[in-house]
Amino acid sequence: MSKKLLEIENITVRFGGVIAVNKVNFSLEKGELVGFIGPNGAGKTTLMKTITGMVEPQEGKILLNGELLNGKPIHERINLGLSLAQQIVSPLNSFNCIDNVVLACGKNKTKNLFKSLFINETAEEEKKAKELLEIVGLGEVLNEYPETLPLGYLKRLEVARALALDPLLLLLDEPLAGLNQKEASSLGDLIVKLNEKGQTILLIEHNLKEVIRICKKIYVQDNGRSLAYGDALDVMKNEDVKRAYLGTNKNA
Repeated sequence: MSKKLLEIENITVRFGGVIAVNKVNFSLEKGELVGFIGPNGAGKTTLMKTITGMVEPQEGKILLNGELLNGKPIHERINLGLSLAQQIVSPLNSFNCIDNVVLACGKNKTKNLFKSLFINETAEEEKKAKELLEIVGLGEVLNEYPETLPLGYLKRLEVARALALDPLLLLLDEPLAGLNQKEASSLGDLIVKLNEKGQTILLIEHNLKEVIRICKKIYVQDNGRSLAYGDALDVMKNEDVKRAYLGTNKNA
């Protein structure tokens, strides 16, 4: 029996009098690739921020590999095995692609700022960064600078930087946003390959076509509440999901 890697139990988040996330329960097992969808205002971003530590819930708890995350700062959650590839990519434009990833690979060496000033040896990190860039399909642009690359490449660079942290759980926040269908399909294929190699992934995404194509399981949230979770095709046949996410047209 596989072990639950991520456990979200009765999470509630309020902003003033507004309930953004309402008693949500959700879990992810090791090795899974789960799509996380829902209409605008469903509370997807808020729930993601509670996982990463950007928002603290008023109620409930979040566990990663059995470790309670509540109250822990972002860097401690990263050290426990959490990594996020953000929707709005923000690479270091003064660094080329490989150096962007090298910096992430060296997280253990840069924990102490003072000690990191005296570290000159980066061969191990460079080797790992090159391997990661090859994996995400950027092997031919190792020395290119981010500002010279198209968005599709930058999305892959963001994934490589997230993978450099050796995550137990990789959160992908709308990685397909802004891409044309060919680019989205190609990046979707990469996500599947990463999962097939054992990477556990929670994919927050609006591109429903790709989510259904690549994810065996889907979790749906609406108005801050859990709406459906299970086999992708079964979930998309759910009448509540159709009403909330697709409208009432059963052929949609």
